[in-house]
Amino acid sequence: MHLKTATELKAELAALGPVLPGSISRQWNVCGKPGCRCKDPKRPRRHGPYYQLSFTVAGRSSTLFLKPDELVAARQYLRRYRRFRELNAQLVAAYVAQARLGGVVSLEQGVE
Repeated sequence: MHLKTATELKAELAALGPVLPGSISRQWNVCGKPGCRCKDPKRPRRHGPYYQLSFTVAGRSSTLFLKPDELVAARQYLRRYRRFRELNAQLVAAYVAQARLGGVVSLEQGVE
């Protein structure tokens, strides 16, 4: 198995493109209009589905509503984010391995 160098990992990270953290949920809503279909006593039909991206960045939780035509791209960006995290962990491990072999100063010299 080939262990990637820091240079290879950085190139792969740079080529990823846009990334988004979080997860997508599908939601339905009940509105406030009296007599609306969503409040039908026998067969209520909620509004939706609506899609929401929930995520945490810099310790702050947030959400973002997605339009239906944004779902494919958003799911791709979520997959890329998982790959980003994997590559980042590998990069740190590569730097640690490099520091063990050539000392910490080898990191600044770009020796791999």
